[in-house]
Amino acid sequence: MNKLIVSLLLTLGITGAAVAAEGPLKGDATAGQAKAAVCGACHGPDGNSPAPNFPKLAGQGERYLTKQMHDIKDGKRTVLEMTGLLTNLSDQDLADIAAYFASQKGSVGAADPKLVDKGQALFQGGKLAEDQPIGGMPACKACHIAGGSGLAEAGFPHLSGQHAQYTAKQLKDFREKVRSIDGDASNKMMTDIAAKLSDKDIEALSSYIQGLH
Repeated sequence: MNKLIVSLLLTLGITGAAVAAEGPLKGDATAGQAKAAVCGACHGPDGNSPAPNFPKLAGQGERYLTKQMHDIKDGKRTVLEMTGLLTNLSDQDLADIAAYFASQKGSVGAADPKLVDKGQALFQGGKLAEDQPIGGMPACKACHIAGGSGLAEAGFPHLSGQHAQYTAKQLKDFREKVRSIDGDASNKMMTDIAAKLSDKDIEALSSYIQGLH
């Protein structure tokens, strides 16, 4: 396994142990349904967003969802559409909302047939260094699994079926370090990986992920 991935897993494992010792909040999906009502305007009532620029949340891992909401609430991650929406929510509220969306079934998308081969090669096999001085890109499946289900316990997000438009924007934001959090190991890993992707790579990869199931 890629040394970077092994290092990240060890870091996440240590972090996870510390959180466990503190007693992480357990989300209540039933309570979360009511609390997530306002989220439905953009993400869909069950987390299956009908708009390609808003992410699908259905089936996403609780740990990942909770972290993203905390990062947005704390100002570590900027999402203009989310400004102020989480301000008055407690940690328990966020845990409940995450549990609700995690319990929902994600919808299936479709990939552009012309981009499948390239997208599949990148996701399942990575990218060789070619002439790039910064080296090659590890396969996405190393952290997100071959079927795109992710590793919920490690905080690696579920990707399969995600809107191509949203995924492409996130990859470009990682590449340009627009989505960058100091001291966040998983975030740094994504900025390093995205730096190796061209616009064409991102287009193919995002399309493939949309149709992955």
